[in-house]
Amino acid sequence: MSMATEQQVKLYLAYWFQLGKKVLLRNGREQLLPKPIFSENSYSSEFENCWERLIDPKSGDCYLEGTNQTIQQLLSPAWEIIDCARCQMPVPVRQLGQPCPECPCSDIPLWPNTELPLPRSPVDTRERLNNLTQRLQKREYKIIPKKSQPIDRYDGEESRN
Repeated sequence: MSMATEQQVKLYLAYWFQLGKKVLLRNGREQLLPKPIFSENSYSSEFENCWERLIDPKSGDCYLEGTNQTIQQLLSPAWEIIDCARCQMPVPVRQLGQPCPECPCSDIPLWPNTELPLPRSPVDTRERLNNLTQRLQKREYKIIPKKSQPIDRYDGEESRN
C-alpha cells in the first residue's frame, strides 16, 4: 500500500465526474462538475481549472459529492486509491486503521450497470494508432497457393470423339 499520488486523485475525480458526481468546495457551499473532462489525450482545461481550485487553500474543504474525505486528505500519506469491490471504480481507503465503508457509488441508482461503458482515463489516440500501425506492419501475411485442380466445364456441347 502506498499513498495516493496527485495523478491518482485526479483520475479518481475524473471517473466520478463521468458519472455526474460533483465536487463540493467551500465546505459544501459551491459545486463544480467540469465539462468536458477530457480534451484529446489529456484532461480538459475545465478539468485542470477545477483541479487548481480544489488544491487552493482558499477553497476550504473540498470533497467529492457523497464522500467525507477532503481532497487534501486524499493527497496525504494516510490515504490511497483502490478499486471498489462492488463497482470497480476508484475509492479512497485509509492506509492504516479501519477502512472507509462508503463508496461514492452507494447513492447512484442502478449502479454498477454492466450494460453501460465504464468511465475511462484519457486516451492518447495518436499513441494507440501508432501502436496499431506497428502491429499491422510487423504482421507477416503468408499467401499459400491452393493446389490446382482440373476444372470440369460443361459448355453445352457434347464431347465429340
